[in-house]
Amino acid sequence: MIHHSVYRHENSPEWVTFVHGAGGSSSIWFKQLRAFKSQFNVLLLDLRGHGNSNPKLQDSLDENYTFDAITGDIVEVLDINNIEKSHFIGISLGTILIRNLAENFPNRVSSMIMGGAIMKMNVRSRFLMNVGVIFKSVVPYMILYKLFAFIIMPRRNHKKSRNLFVNEAKKLYQKEFIRWFKLTSEINPLLKFFRQKAINIPSLYMMGEQDYLFLPAVRKISETHKEAKLFVIKNCGHVVNVEQPKVFNSKVIGFIQSLENNTPMRLQAT
Repeated sequence: MIHHSVYRHENSPEWVTFVHGAGGSSSIWFKQLRAFKSQFNVLLLDLRGHGNSNPKLQDSLDENYTFDAITGDIVEVLDINNIEKSHFIGISLGTILIRNLAENFPNRVSSMIMGGAIMKMNVRSRFLMNVGVIFKSVVPYMILYKLFAFIIMPRRNHKKSRNLFVNEAKKLYQKEFIRWFKLTSEINPLLKFFRQKAINIPSLYMMGEQDYLFLPAVRKISETHKEAKLFVIKNCGHVVNVEQPKVFNSKVIGFIQSLENNTPMRLQAT
């Protein structure tokens, strides 16, 4: 079972589950933990091969590295902790896992909060993936990861986010990185399905206005999917929960509470 941490609230029945992206770990939510555990029950996850979910020998022999299999890891943790339903908060590639979970287990998802959501690979990001596919076995993975991090988060105010993800990625093994990279380089059909099919689960997309690779596709989804709302954070890049934690925490907690109270939530124009 993947490593996880549970923080139970004395009064709230609501659960919030945090899902990090590829190369990260549950530690990227350090600016969220205090605010959220004061309001809700909280579940933090380390995905396969990340953080404290160290790869095992049987994992290295297992070829079942798919989005469904990794989603199954999350459901296993929900089951062992008797969590019937949860709000899910994800960042970057973690948002793909959350959406996949919602497709396969909609009764387990109260809402989806998608930070720095990846819903389409544009020409530049597809080129980046192709370069990675060519060199993933011959170039040290940290060189590739640093390159990807810089292209996705190029500005000076993104430096803290870049450094955080690069430092977390150093804990991965080369083989583990290759397995995850192969997985993420084959996501186009899945993302196309997500864009075309609206889902009847309340969804909040939290995007940085400087997230130039991924924001355009999310704007279109927010315009065409009935349950999807978009909040764009000014002066912010891809990793919104790290760059603008106060805004992120306030809007996400407000969104979850609006669902609990069945009251509309006001989002500023984006």
